[in-house]
Amino acid sequence: MRVVIRIGGSVVASPPNPKLIRKYADLIGDLRVRGHEVAVVVGGGSLAREFIGLAREIGLSEREQDELAISVSRLFAQMLAMRIGGYEWKDVPITVEDAVKVLAERGVVVMGGVKPGMTTDAVATLLASEARASLIVKATDQDGIYTKDPRKYPDAKKLDEIAFDDLERLLAENRHKAGIHQIIDPEAVRILKEKRIKTIVVNGFNPENILLALSGGKIGTLLH
Repeated sequence: MRVVIRIGGSVVASPPNPKLIRKYADLIGDLRVRGHEVAVVVGGGSLAREFIGLAREIGLSEREQDELAISVSRLFAQMLAMRIGGYEWKDVPITVEDAVKVLAERGVVVMGGVKPGMTTDAVATLLASEARASLIVKATDQDGIYTKDPRKYPDAKKLDEIAFDDLERLLAENRHKAGIHQIIDPEAVRILKEKRIKTIVVNGFNPENILLALSGGKIGTLLH
């Protein structure tokens, strides 16, 4: 199976979690041994948002703020890539097209962001489309998608599944801005609606949830 794993910065980078990064490296290596082709997109999390705040304070534009956040996501991608493949994997792809080529060559690719105005969620959905992946698994800091933000509303209910067409009405933000932080960003939702790529949102603090999602186990929230 060719799969895209989107590892949220909220999971491995807020704060940076070396133990969890090692677990993900082992998991991805294991998936490759099992015959899967794995494309990984890593976010920058709270560290990226710290740099956005710094950039804002010194008067940088939103585009410039985004560039710094992208650099942070690439640092985490580089760390994970070298843990999996060694120093030879130090150069992470900076475009979706390059990532597709590396995936074809190695069977594994790890990347962060690509350009201002596009979150790593959108990168993951575009990569899944271009690489013709059969599944996206998004590892987040929540157990799935809820009827509303469970961090703010105790009565929020987790959804076992949801149609792509119903996603937008659940999301608070409907346009990109530097440092946007919600379960799936607006541009990614639009791409998913257009491309119809099966997606499962799981709690990423337990990497075993990725295996469950791949094996068809009942986990997280299925988008279809």
